[in-house]
Amino acid sequence: MLLQGIGGKTKAALIIGGLVILLLIVYAGLAQFRQAFGADKLTLQLKWLAQTQFAGYYVALEKGYYAQENLDVTIRPGGPGIATPEVLAAGEADVIVDWLPSALVAREQGIPLVNIAQPFKESAMMLVCRNDEVTSPVHFPGTRMGVWLAGNEYPFLGWMNRLGFPVDGGADGVEIVEQGADASLLSSGETECISMLTYGFWQLEEAGFADDQLTIFRFQDQGVAVLEDGLYALEGALEDPEFADKLARFVRASMRGWRFAEANQAETVEIVLSYDEIDFLDRPTQEYMMREVAKLTDGSDGALRLSDYWRTVNILQGDGSQPILSDIPRDGWTTAITDQALQDPTLW
Repeated sequence: MLLQGIGGKTKAALIIGGLVILLLIVYAGLAQFRQAFGADKLTLQLKWLAQTQFAGYYVALEKGYYAQENLDVTIRPGGPGIATPEVLAAGEADVIVDWLPSALVAREQGIPLVNIAQPFKESAMMLVCRNDEVTSPVHFPGTRMGVWLAGNEYPFLGWMNRLGFPVDGGADGVEIVEQGADASLLSSGETECISMLTYGFWQLEEAGFADDQLTIFRFQDQGVAVLEDGLYALEGALEDPEFADKLARFVRASMRGWRFAEANQAETVEIVLSYDEIDFLDRPTQEYMMREVAKLTDGSDGALRLSDYWRTVNILQGDGSQPILSDIPRDGWTTAITDQALQDPTLW
């Protein structure tokens, strides 16, 4: 009745338009159904609590990049006492974020971790010292060093091994003091140096240190840069073609997330803050961290550079008396996942 009196062309256009709208509604409903019931589930275990260090993954989740790859992704925050290799080995995650030294040590100890992608292309690791005590590595002997002992200690140990300094104290070596998540060891004078990441440098400013009070040794500049924040899966699981395909889609969507995070930092900070379930984060800190993390991922397509892999291995084996790895880990990486992910670069 409503179409009576309407010209033939107009009537046809209305019918076609209505069909298009109906098809769009049906398609949207099917997409929601597939995402709810047919999407491939995948759990990602982070190395630390939710923060912009992991921005690309939260963006990919929030922006629907994982859903577009038919993935239902759960992101598990890390924290004190959570060893990501053990989480993976226990089957509580499909993929983890970890540092290559930690992963290689875990592999040598029986957990067959494999690097499947490397979003971070540079090391953020630093050793920061009070410059009234230390201005050169020649001043290291006899000092106390704050070091994280959750798998993050291996780059430091590799550096000391290369320098020939024992790490059990004494006048000729350094004394390791377990470090927490802040700069209190340095501000209290308990140590002469502490470990620090470029995106955590705000802690020193917050503690009242000025730049001219500090000597900064960035591992990237000391020839001991190792790969950080890579993605790892279990070797046996990678033999399943369906699982490997799922990981490739996950990596592709994650790198889309990293590209967005780099280009849209303010929005990214808001996204990450929305996933802070324990009221741990504050906006200024996350804005600072996002600026610094973006420098580490800028230009990365997620593919592992083998020269970086072997440099990390050489640092861990070293030429001193305290090698961290006893065997050469020839199978600790694969490019198969990123090769597949990068076959469709237009998606990210």
